[in-house]
Amino acid sequence: MNEGKPRFERYDREEAEEHSHYITIALETAKEFIERTEDPSALEFLVEEQNIDTDVPGGGTIIKNKLLTSSVAPLEVKQTVAQRNQDLGDILVPDTVKKNAKTAVSVGKPIVLYGPTGTGKTYFAKQLALETCIDYSIHTATPTWTPGDITGSIQPETEDGEIEYRRRAGCVSQGIEKADEYGDNWAVIVDEITRADISQVFGPLYTAIEDEDQVVFRNDDGESLTLDDDVKIICTMNMSDRTVNELDDAITRRFAMIELSRYGDDERASLFDRWIGGLGSEVEIDRDELRRLFERHHRGINEGTTTSSGDAIMEFGPMHYEDVTKFLAHACASDGPYEGEQATAVGQAFATYVAPRLLNAAALPQINRLASHYETLDDQFEAFDLGPAVDLATRQAEAEEREMGVSAYE
Repeated sequence: MNEGKPRFERYDREEAEEHSHYITIALETAKEFIERTEDPSALEFLVEEQNIDTDVPGGGTIIKNKLLTSSVAPLEVKQTVAQRNQDLGDILVPDTVKKNAKTAVSVGKPIVLYGPTGTGKTYFAKQLALETCIDYSIHTATPTWTPGDITGSIQPETEDGEIEYRRRAGCVSQGIEKADEYGDNWAVIVDEITRADISQVFGPLYTAIEDEDQVVFRNDDGESLTLDDDVKIICTMNMSDRTVNELDDAITRRFAMIELSRYGDDERASLFDRWIGGLGSEVEIDRDELRRLFERHHRGINEGTTTSSGDAIMEFGPMHYEDVTKFLAHACASDGPYEGEQATAVGQAFATYVAPRLLNAAALPQINRLASHYETLDDQFEAFDLGPAVDLATRQAEAEEREMGVSAYE
């Protein structure tokens, strides 16, 4: 091939293939081709088959931004460019949940993913964003949030002793700017929305959802930001915080409310098999017994099978058990800190990843039942030492009782 700069006439896929070597090693030529092509398949070839955004010497961010801001590049090409180093794995939620969520996104409806802890709400929110958008930004709500954290605010800043007022975009306004910059879908994930005062914080957003001409925010350049279908709002809500019936009617009327349940027996068993099957040959542990422990633990929490009253303790999803298997895969491998101490490792994994999450959301009667639950499991499973989880729940129950006792005398 001629080593001189190629002469482009059509800037199409055929010329991209013919001169791909030069395009992917010469920054200025790459920029010129991306800016002038009107053939989406040419960019698809350069990105998917030639890795142009990563291979051009010195190109890096320059080529990446050129591709992301191209009006010609298809969404799939932009997703490849933006998400090269992101891998969230397979979507594990029930098929109906996936279908409902993707449909809501496609029609431009904001979403609330709700359900008990351990159902994978945040994880699925990220997966949904990556499937339907170029990329996403994620923000976790707090009790101190104001409407400005959503739409934007004007904040005082001191410079050289002088006070200046600057406009600070909120998370949704930032998403609007990203969608405008890239000319395609951008997702804004708002995690744990019930930590904030939803009625107060989401007020201005409700108006923007109903009126596409409503100005959400004006940035420092004086540009009016309005909400359109390119901005996909995906929220998560833990059902231990609040039930759907307790939510402000304003949000349930404007958002698609999609429940992530505790999963059916077959779906849950499939997840357990998958995670336990990934422990690796170095981990010498009774996998059938571990699977049985997961199931007994889950049923005891959700159905009350280990409580004297037979009443469920709380709702609890299966995703936390993956953390247990990840812990065991490393801790019990050869040269791992719990090599040859599998029984101890299982108890420590439950005390580290599962019991604290349950206790954090529990009231005193539930904490007492959790302590009894772990005592029952510790008796039933001789192969594992669940004493650490028993001790953790017992200590928390005693602490809660002492605190209530102090309060009673005040």
